[in-house]
Order: sequence, then structure tokens, then C-alpha cells
Amino acid sequence: MTRPIALILASLLAGAAAPVPPEAYDVVIRGGRVLDGAGNPWITADVAIKDGRIVRVGVVEGAGKQEIDARGRYVAPGFIDMLDQSGRTLLRDGSAVNKLRMGVTTLIAGEGGTAVPADEIAGYFTKLESQGIAVNFGTYYGAVQARVKVMGDAAGAPSEEQLRAMEAEVRTAMKAGVFGVSSALIYSPASFQSTADLARLAAIPGKCGGFYASHMRDESDKLLAAIDEAVAIGEKSGAKVEIFHIKAAYAPLWGKLMPQAIARIEAARSRGLDVGANIYPYRAGGTGLDVTIPTHVFAKGREAAHAALRDPAVRAQLKKELAAGPQADWSNLVHASGGWSNVVLANGQTEATKRFHGKSFAEIGKALGKDPADVAWDIWLGALPARATALYFMMDERDIELAMKQPWVSVGTDAGAADATADPAAQGRPHPRSSGTFPRIIAEYVTARKVLTLPDAIRKMTSWPAQRLGLADRGLLREGMRADLVVFDLPKVKDRATFEDPTAAPEGIGEVVVNGVVALAKGQPTGSRSGAVLRHSCPGV
Repeated sequence: MTRPIALILASLLAGAAAPVPPEAYDVVIRGGRVLDGAGNPWITADVAIKDGRIVRVGVVEGAGKQEIDARGRYVAPGFIDMLDQSGRTLLRDGSAVNKLRMGVTTLIAGEGGTAVPADEIAGYFTKLESQGIAVNFGTYYGAVQARVKVMGDAAGAPSEEQLRAMEAEVRTAMKAGVFGVSSALIYSPASFQSTADLARLAAIPGKCGGFYASHMRDESDKLLAAIDEAVAIGEKSGAKVEIFHIKAAYAPLWGKLMPQAIARIEAARSRGLDVGANIYPYRAGGTGLDVTIPTHVFAKGREAAHAALRDPAVRAQLKKELAAGPQADWSNLVHASGGWSNVVLANGQTEATKRFHGKSFAEIGKALGKDPADVAWDIWLGALPARATALYFMMDERDIELAMKQPWVSVGTDAGAADATADPAAQGRPHPRSSGTFPRIIAEYVTARKVLTLPDAIRKMTSWPAQRLGLADRGLLREGMRADLVVFDLPKVKDRATFEDPTAAPEGIGEVVVNGVVALAKGQPTGSRSGAVLRHSCPGV
């Protein structure tokens, strides 16, 4: 052997034998069944994390400052909640404990708009960052926010000058980093916005890969027309379309509407529109009691509506409208649920109504000797300025399963983060989706019913929403990606939250890592605040 070759071999052997430095990584997750989030089957691997990123997937020889034994458990990208309601809560309490316990690492909020006006969003984001949040957070800006600022909360068509002022508000919001504009069209005054007006506003995010995200104008008997409207706004504006909590909420047409709705969306996708949806896995929706009041009552603004609801003659007419079913501009959710026996008081916001939480309005009416409609409207008025809420049991499991199977459907809780600063006695009986959504999909729709495979369920919770949002370095468990991860024990995963006990914590979610920091350890929050504000880039607006 020549001397140069011998020296090279000696050098290589010395390098191979060099000890791995102690605690070479921040976190090492050992021996788990790694699901990459792309829909692939699991592999056995270690995962090493350093400086907030995944740096090694495979055999990891170096030690971590923190070591997690994942043998026999699954390791996946952190879950993305595509319909969060935490915009205001995180200002008061950044812990998001209920979200972490579900394996959620990223929240996308803003169905009803941002927590602050457009010109305050940049400062709002900065405040969240300085105070610290446990999860990642992004948001949409509400089209209704622009409308109300420019022309108030009454009905009416905006002038060209007013529309331009609304566009200016949207531009300000987009510059601050929102992901697009949202609408919640079953609620006034958002319900007064026309398709053309919404398309004008959505065209601004449409120029930079942003969204038009919508709680559509109807999810009941006029579901198909509502989908057509959302699609038309997307096609005219160039914005991506996200349909919030897709559902066929109309008992008379269970099993019929959802297949047609899916066909409408597939047709739009085949034409080239980037349209998707999210879903929560429950038969009941949850929202305010104001949706039991026909839209026309709000035409002169909220204060006028409050006065009208105190008039017995107005109530008599509204009861006739309730009994008659849906109207052209109003989703009659009482009718869609099959009557007051399927509408349950969640939170009346007053001491006097606490005893009725969890009771249907038919039951409450019988107990009080009153018409259920009068009960609902009395509670709504009595709660002001707070918002009395109810659960509306209006979906069918067959439709939920069919929607969930669609490859373009992701997951959203339609619920906020837990707020430790709030009085627990005042929360009423919230929807269990706030504590159970993601574990329920795994436990019920993967393990029990086999509606989804585990890799596909994880894809819906991770890489699919990340790809839609343009989060290029999140949603996949691969080297170089941001280290948002969840470790769970599949046989033990169970949602314990029910309509009777809606805040019960789930089981089986062991560890959650957010940007490389362990935020949940052995099912308990660590108190970390490693979450980031996620900003959509929209140059040139």
C-alpha cells in the first residue's frame, strides 16, 4: 500500500471512529412509527430536531437534550386546525391547552374576521409574538369588517366610492399578512353583501395566492346554490376558495344533498378552481341564537332588531315564518334541525339560564309554559351584549362520512382555544369539538369505522392544509422542515369530550412539539410559548 493511500484510509477510519458530540440535538424522538404527512405508510425511524427544524429522519446516533421514547407509537407532523376561533382569546391566554391536547400545532382563524380592524392587524400580530403563544397562528380578514367600517351594519348596496374604501381596508389587511378575506353569510350584516361585492374584495388576495374563505350563505336546502356562489366568487376573483365546515344541514334531504354538493365542487376543480373545504366530525353545529331570527329583522341594524324582537306582534309574524321553513335570504336552522326538540341551549350567558344548559328548547318551553321561540328570543335578548349560543342537531352521519372521504377536505374545529382567564362557570355547555375534533377523527373514523386510513387522515390534518396555505416548510415530517410534531398511541387515542361533558380532555396524545420545543409532554402542557405568527405574503397590493 502506498503511503498516500494509507494516510487517506487512516484519516477516514479516524473520522468514522470520532465520537458523536453529546447532546448534539435539541430533541430526539426514538423508534416511532413515522408518518410523513404525505399519505405514505409509516416507517420506523428516529427524528432529530435542532434549532426548530427536523434535521434527521432515520437512525440518529447523537443524543438530544430531550429524549422521547416513541417505540410502539406514531410520530406525525403537527395537526393544522383550518377553522379556529381563537383570535381574541390568544391575546388574553396564549396557552391553547385544549388545542395542544388534540395534537394541534397550527391555528387558522378569522371566519368572522380578525380580532382587530385592518389598520391594527400588524400591531396585533406583533403583540401576540411579544406576549408569546403556544401554537402557530394565522388568520383571514372578514369582508364584513370592511363593510361595517365603511357603511355600518344596516342593509343596502354600497356605492362605488364605498366599495373602493372597502378594497382599501382589504389591502391594508393583506399587507399585514392575513391569508385572505372571509365571509360568514348566514349572519347579518354579512348576509347583506352581494356576490359581486365579495368578488371585488376577494380579487385582492386573488392576485397573490390568497383565499376567499366562506361560511356559505346556506348549508341547508339551498346548499347547492351557496356552493355555486362561492365557486363563482373564486372564479371571478382568482382567489382560492375554502368552504368552512362543509355540511348538508337539512334533515329532509339527508343522503341527497351531500353527493350533489361534492359533484359541484369536483366540477369546479375540474375547471381549474383551487377549491377545498374543511369539516368537523359531529352531527350538531353550534352558533348563536340570532340565526333563529329571519334576516330581514336585521335590515335596519342590530339595535333596531333588538327593539323589534320585544314587540309581541313582530314575534307572532316571525313564528309563522319559522313554521313556514327557509326563506330566500335566511337559513332556517330550526327547520333544518327538524324542530325545537333538536335545538339545545349551550350558553344563555346569565345565571337564570344556567339550569337549562343542555336542554332542548322544546323541553325548556314545556318547563316554563312558553313557546320555544319566545324562550329562545328572550334568552337571546337577555344575554346582550354577550351572545347566547345553541347546538343545532342537523347533520347525518352518512353525509359526514361521505364528505370526510373527499381528498380535498381538511379538518377544522370551529372552536377557540381554552381561556384560563375566563370564569369556567360562565362558559355554559360548549361544543365538544373544542376538545375532541382531531382525536375523534382518529378514534372513530379511522380505528372504529375504517372510513379513512390512518395515513390519509394524517394527510388531511397536515400536508394538505399546509400546501393550500402555502406553508412550504410545514405539514410534512421531512428533513429541513419546521419541527411541528405530534406523538400518539393509536390504540389509546380517544375523544372523551361529549355533548354532556364537552371539555373532557382526549386520551392517547402524548407529546406535541411546536417549532422544535416540547409543548406537551406525557399529555400535559409544558407552558412553552414557541408558537409563531404565520403571515401570508402579498407583495404589490
